[in-house]
Amino acid sequence: MALAIDSLKTSFISPTPPLPLKPYKNLRSSQSPKKPRNLIIHCSIHPDPWSLSTGNRPKPISKNPKNHLSDDNARRIIKAKARYLSVLRRNQGPQAQTPKWIRRTPEQMVQYLQDDRNGHLYGKHVVAAIRLVRSLSARPEGSYNMREVMGSFVAKLSFREMCVVLKEQRGWRQARDFFEWMKLQLSYQPSVIVYTILLRVYGQVGKIKLAEQAFLEMLEAGCEPDEVACGTMLCAYARWGRYKAMLSFYSAVQERGITPSIAVFNFMLSSLQKKSLHVKVKDLWREMVDKGVVPNNFTYTVVISSLVKEGLLEESFKTFNEMKNLGFVPEEVTYSLLISLSSKTGNQDEAIKLYEDMKSRGIVLSNYTCASLLTLYYKIGDYSKALSLFSEMEKNKIVADEVIYGLLIRIYGKLGLYEDAKKTFEETEHLGLLTDEKTYIAMAQVHLKSRNYEKALTIMELMRSRNIWFSRFSYIVLLQCYVMKEDLASAETTFQALSKTGLPDAGSCDDILNLYIKLDLLEKAEDFIFQIRKDQVKFDMELCKTIMKVYCKKGMLREAKQLFQEMVTNGLIKNSEFVQTLSMVMLEESGRPDYGDDTVVTLNQIDTMALELMLRLYLTVGNAFKIEEILKMLLKAAGGLQVASQLISKFNREGDMSKAQSLNDQLVKLGCRAEDASIASLISLYGKQHKLKKAIEVFSAVEGSPTTGKLIYISMIDAYAKCGKAEEAYRLYEEVNDKGIEVGVVALSKVVHALANCGKHQEAENVIRTSFQNGLELDTVAYNTFINATLEAGRLHFADSIYERMVSLRVAPSIQTYNIMISVYGRGRKLDKAVEMFNKARSSGVALDEKTYTNLIGYYGKAGKSHEASLLFREMQEEGIKPGKVSYNIMINVYASAGLYHEAQQLFQAMLKNGCSPDSLTYLALIRAYTGSSKFSEAEETIMSMQNEGVPPSCVHLNQLLSALTKAGFTEEAERVYYKLLSAGLSPDVACYRTMLRGYLEYGYMEKGISFFEQIRESLEPDRFIMSSAVKFYKSTGKERESEAILDSMKSLGIPFLKNLEAGSKTKTP
Repeated sequence: MALAIDSLKTSFISPTPPLPLKPYKNLRSSQSPKKPRNLIIHCSIHPDPWSLSTGNRPKPISKNPKNHLSDDNARRIIKAKARYLSVLRRNQGPQAQTPKWIRRTPEQMVQYLQDDRNGHLYGKHVVAAIRLVRSLSARPEGSYNMREVMGSFVAKLSFREMCVVLKEQRGWRQARDFFEWMKLQLSYQPSVIVYTILLRVYGQVGKIKLAEQAFLEMLEAGCEPDEVACGTMLCAYARWGRYKAMLSFYSAVQERGITPSIAVFNFMLSSLQKKSLHVKVKDLWREMVDKGVVPNNFTYTVVISSLVKEGLLEESFKTFNEMKNLGFVPEEVTYSLLISLSSKTGNQDEAIKLYEDMKSRGIVLSNYTCASLLTLYYKIGDYSKALSLFSEMEKNKIVADEVIYGLLIRIYGKLGLYEDAKKTFEETEHLGLLTDEKTYIAMAQVHLKSRNYEKALTIMELMRSRNIWFSRFSYIVLLQCYVMKEDLASAETTFQALSKTGLPDAGSCDDILNLYIKLDLLEKAEDFIFQIRKDQVKFDMELCKTIMKVYCKKGMLREAKQLFQEMVTNGLIKNSEFVQTLSMVMLEESGRPDYGDDTVVTLNQIDTMALELMLRLYLTVGNAFKIEEILKMLLKAAGGLQVASQLISKFNREGDMSKAQSLNDQLVKLGCRAEDASIASLISLYGKQHKLKKAIEVFSAVEGSPTTGKLIYISMIDAYAKCGKAEEAYRLYEEVNDKGIEVGVVALSKVVHALANCGKHQEAENVIRTSFQNGLELDTVAYNTFINATLEAGRLHFADSIYERMVSLRVAPSIQTYNIMISVYGRGRKLDKAVEMFNKARSSGVALDEKTYTNLIGYYGKAGKSHEASLLFREMQEEGIKPGKVSYNIMINVYASAGLYHEAQQLFQAMLKNGCSPDSLTYLALIRAYTGSSKFSEAEETIMSMQNEGVPPSCVHLNQLLSALTKAGFTEEAERVYYKLLSAGLSPDVACYRTMLRGYLEYGYMEKGISFFEQIRESLEPDRFIMSSAVKFYKSTGKERESEAILDSMKSLGIPFLKNLEAGSKTKTP
C-alpha cells in the first residue's frame, strides 16, 4: 500500500503521458567528447562477446550510426540467446546444433582466450565477480565497502555483464549494494531490465518496501515499465499475500494499457484464493477473459476451486466443461472439489458421473475424493458401492485416513455389521490415526444402535481419558447413552453440561423427557417442561408429542390445550396429521377453523397416537362423554380397535387397573371387544394382585364367545394358580381340553406348577401322564416343570424317566434341567449319577452357573466327601464364578459336618474379604463347626459378635451351643450361657427349654431341673418332653403330689407320658 500511496505522485499512475527521459549524467561528463567517439569505434571493431561471429570482417563505421536497441529489442535478443544456448546444452551429441565453423578475427580470438570461456555461459571475469559479490553474504552488513570490494572490476564489466552478476545474486543485501555500485560505472545505463532483475530479487525474499522504492526509482530514472516489470511487481505482491496493494497496482497497470501475462494472472489468482477471497478471484478471472488472456491448466484449477468454495455449482461446471473442451486434463483436486460440491447440493448423479470420468482418464483418487464419495454413498444409502469403493482403494494402494475409517464405521453400523465396525475402529487405533472426536462418536453410535450402551459408554470414557475435547455433539451422544442405560443422575449431569454449550436442542430435551416418563417421574417431567419453556427452547414435532404425553398422563387438560394452540400458531397443523387429529378432539365442531381441503384428515389419515393420548387424558380427567366420543372416532379409523386394545395393555403394564377396566367397559358398551392379548393382560394383572373376583368378572364376560382365544384361558388358569386356587386351575384346564382348545405347554406348565405348590402331587402327575399320552409336544421349560414337580413329590424314579423321555425326544436340556437332575440323584443318594449329570452339563457346552456347583457341593458334603466338595468349590472360583452367600453357607456346613472348624473359619474370613455379608445361616454353620470340634468358647464369641454385625442371634444359634455343651456334660457352662444370653435380650424357645431340661435330667441335676421348670412353666405351652421330664424331676426328689398333678394335667390334655426317660442316665464328668 505504501507504493500505492507514493506512486500517486509519479507519472506511472497518472493518466497523462509520461515525462520525457532525463539526460543521464555519468561521472565523466567533464571529459572531451572525442572519448565516446573512440569508444564507439572500439565497440565496432570488438563485437559484443554475447554475439557469435559470422566470420566476416567488421563493417566500416557508418556515417549515420543506428540507434541503440530499445529495452524491448534488447530483451528479445537476450531471450533468443538464452534459448539458443539451452538448445546447445541439450543437444550434446552427433546432431548437436553448433556452428560447424566460427571465423574470428585475431582480436576476437584474443578476447575469447582472455575470457577463458571455453564454451561456458559466462566469461572468467564475470564468474569471478559473481563469486566475489556472493561471498559478501558471510560478512555482516556495513562491514564492507562495495566500491573497495569491486575495485579490481572497474571498467572490466560491460553493462550486460553487470546485469548477469546482479541476476546471479542470492542475497538481497548483496544485490542492493552491487546495484548501487553498478550505477557508478561508466557502462551503466538506466534500463527497465536491470530494475526488473532487482525487483525479482526483492520479491523473492519479501522485501516489498525495497521493491516499491526500486520501482519508483525506475520511474524517476525515466524507464517506462513494461509487461515484465509490472508482472514482476505483481508477483511480488501476490507471493507475500499483499492482495490490497496488488489490486491497487493492478488497477494502475490497467490504466497504462499493460496486460500481464497468464503466469502473472495465475500468481494473482492463487494469492487471492489463499486469502479465501473467492469473489475477487471470480472478478479477476472475468477481467482476464475479457482482455483475451488465454488461461492454462493451472488457471482453470484455481478458478474452479474458488467457484466451488463459493458454492456456485452451475458456474463451476460451466468453467469445468470449458476447460475440458480446450483440451486441458483436469487435475484430481478439481474433480474432488466438484464431487464434494455435488454431494453437498444433492446432485448425486453429477458426482457419480465425475467419478466415472476420473476412472476413464486413469486419475488416481486422493483421500479427500474417496471421503467425499463415501459420504455421498452413505447419504443415499448405497452401502454396496461404498464398500466397493473401499475395495478399490485397497487395490490402488490408496492409504485411508481417519475420516475414511470413520465413514466405514458408520456404514458398517447402518448395515448392522457391528463386529466389522469394531474391527475397523480397532484398526484405526492400531495405525495411530485415532485422534478425531468424530471417529469415537461414530463407534459409540454404532454401539447405541445395537442397544449396547455399556460399550458406547466405554468409548466415551476412552475419549475423555485421552483428553479429546467434548463438543456439543459429544454431549448429545453421551446423553443418549445414559438415557438408554436409564442412569438418571448421569443423564441429568450430562444435560447440564450440554446446556453450558448453548441452548439445548429439541432432540436432547425429548430424550431426557422420555427417560422421566419411563421411570414414572412425572413431577420431574413437569418441572423440566417448565424450565425448557422458560429457556425458550425451540420445540419440534417429536418434543411436542412427548410433552403432550406428559400432560395427558397427568391429566393436565389446560396445559394440553395451551400446547395445542401453540402448535396451531406455529403452523404445524398444515403438515401434521397428529395436530389435525388433536383439533378434531380438543375443539368443538363449531370452533374448528377451516384449514382448507388439503389439511382436513380423513378417517384413514387419523393419527392413532393422538387419539390414544386424548383417551388417556380424558380417562385421567374422568370425562366420560369425551371418552365415548374419542372411542367412536377411533373405532371408525383403520386399526382403531387395535390401538384401544394396546392402550388397555399399557395401563395394565403400568398397574393402572382402573383406567384399563374403564376403557374395557366403554368398549363393551359400544358393542366392541378388546383384543385377546389386552383382556388376557387385564386378567393376569388381577391375578398378580390376588383380585380373583375381578379376574373372574372379566373372564366371564368373554368366556361364552366362540372367538375367545387361548391367551384368555391361559391367563385365567394363571390367575387361579397365583391366587392359590390350583384345583380351579386344573378344572378349567380340563374344560378347555374337553372343548378341544389347545392352550399349549405354557398353560400346562402353570397347572402342574400350581398343583405341585399346593401339594396336589397326584393331580400334577395325572396332568403330566395325560400330556404324554396325548403326544403333546413339550418344550424344555415344560419338561423342567414336570421334573421339578415330581422331585417335590418325592417321585424320584418318575423324575428320572421324564428326563430320559426328554433326551430320547431330542429336546435340548437347559442348565435348569441339569440342576434339577443333580438334585434328583442327590436326594436318591445316587452321588455317582449326580456327578455324571454334572459332567454332562459341563461337556454339553451349557454355561454352568453357581447353583450347579453349589448343588453338587451340598451332596458331596452330605456324603461325607468334604475334600471333593472343597475341590469343586475351588474349581467354581477358577471358572470365574463368584461364590454367593448360599455357596459360602453350604461349604461352611460341609466343613462343619466333617469337623474341620479351621477350614470353616478360613472360609468365613474369605467370605468377609470378598465383600459377601454373612447372614444368620452363615453364623449357624460356623457355630456348628466350632461345637462339632468342641470349640465352645469360639462358638459363644460368634453368637455374641452377631449382634455387632447387625445379625440378631436366634434361638437356633443358642440351642446349637446349649445342645453341644449339655451333650459334653458341661451343664453348668450351658446354664451360664443360657442366662447370659437371656440377660442380653434373647428369648429362648421350646427347643432351648428341652435342651436344658435334658441336660439336667441325664446328669442328675434334679433340683436345678425343678427350679428351671418352675421358672418357665408360666410362659410354656404344653409339651410332652418338658412335662414328662418334670414328672421325673418331682418323683426323684420325693415330690409325689406335684408329680401326680402334672400327670393329671397331661391326661386331661391328651398328652401321653414318655416312659423311657431315665434320670442320671449319664455319669457327670468330674
